[in-house]
Amino acid sequence: MIKYILIKKHCTSLTIVVLILASILFAACEENDSEGGAIAISKVFLEDVNSSVPDRQVNFGRLGQLLRIEGYGFAGLKKAYINGYPTYFNPVYVTDNSMLISISADTPTVDADESVRNTIRLANDTNEVIFSFEIRSSAPTITSISNTLPNPGEEITVYGTGLIEVNKVVFPGNIAVTNGISYDEEDGEFFMVTVPEGVSENGGSLFIESANGGAYSPSYFNFKKGVILDFDGNGVHGFWDAGNSMIKDVDIESTSIGVGNVSQGIYAPHRPSRIASFAAATNRNSEVWTAGNDVDNWRSQITPFIAASTPLDQVAFQFDIYVPEPWANTGYLQILLINNFNGGEWSGGAYNYVPWIVDGKVKAFQTNGWTTVTVPFTEFYNFSDGEYTFEDLLAYREGATYKNFGIFFNNSDIKLSDITGGSSEVEFASAATSVNVYTDNWRIVSLEVPTTTDFPE
Repeated sequence: MIKYILIKKHCTSLTIVVLILASILFAACEENDSEGGAIAISKVFLEDVNSSVPDRQVNFGRLGQLLRIEGYGFAGLKKAYINGYPTYFNPVYVTDNSMLISISADTPTVDADESVRNTIRLANDTNEVIFSFEIRSSAPTITSISNTLPNPGEEITVYGTGLIEVNKVVFPGNIAVTNGISYDEEDGEFFMVTVPEGVSENGGSLFIESANGGAYSPSYFNFKKGVILDFDGNGVHGFWDAGNSMIKDVDIESTSIGVGNVSQGIYAPHRPSRIASFAAATNRNSEVWTAGNDVDNWRSQITPFIAASTPLDQVAFQFDIYVPEPWANTGYLQILLINNFNGGEWSGGAYNYVPWIVDGKVKAFQTNGWTTVTVPFTEFYNFSDGEYTFEDLLAYREGATYKNFGIFFNNSDIKLSDITGGSSEVEFASAATSVNVYTDNWRIVSLEVPTTTDFPE
């Protein structure tokens, strides 16, 4: 029989687990195998040295987790099955009353046969026990959302991992949706849900409940407080006499376009209708700007919601884009933190958005409706190689002579090495293009993901 030793509070979590293992080993050395006897399971514990409760009684486990099972009749065990999957255990860590076993990453979960789903089965030569115990996949995650500023009534797609049997989605403002949720039954990589009325304009995270547990999205859904330019009164569209490239108030459009996620009022065409096409090997073919000096003030607008001390990799620029026809082989959007920084196309306070190059290959980019693009500010070239905070970016803009934020359409040749940062001789030669690219709802957002845990500490 195992005798547990009372551990003083100052012992570390690791010490506790070591002592548990030691007690199992000690008892195993003293006991004779009672093969073939009755078996019973009374309790299951999660072993986690990183938790403040390293030996916690639980009623479910996840793939890859280490469990300690209590009961009797374990001496002489021959086989163990979790959700019907034959699972290895080391007999060294087995006594008649306790054993350690890890849930294999190959264990089936929602696709396990119903007769064995959510069970632990232990067997010796003549007896077995089946214990009801929920088995979950790894905790779900949300990595992106197709549109983070949609209209109510529109459907969005949420991407991530482990998104199996999603049964509830809670939107900012504590608006819950439990009906009409469809999900990827095979791989759990996405689900779709219709946006309800009443979502808070302060924005925040989506929270989901699923067969694999709960998960939060980054805190960027419906964050209207972060909009710096939407051409409909939030932010100020700036323009001046800069030749044919300048997108002025007469160039912006308002015809409803897009399928599913449709346009929201006025938006910017990056090839205005007055220009038939852009020539090859040219830059600054079109340019769209905010008003800049004495108008743009990110510090006063954004820092009440995103602290200046926030690590810069937790802050991003988002915009919505609509590309109705395939876009491939030539052209890109250059996003600029300030005006007139003269840093070149692939350096300084800029980021180049080239959606038709994927994993070093050309893959045509097209959207059915408006979709959201998220660019962490650490992807901008002058903030990509160090530890920065949002304060560093604010100071950079505030120190500029011209504080306009803008987007160019460039149509110059592209070196793959400029995109990947690695060594490559591959180059994508530009060609004349008449592609239609539209953007709207330029905004600053937080990438912070609220923490969720299976157990309160």
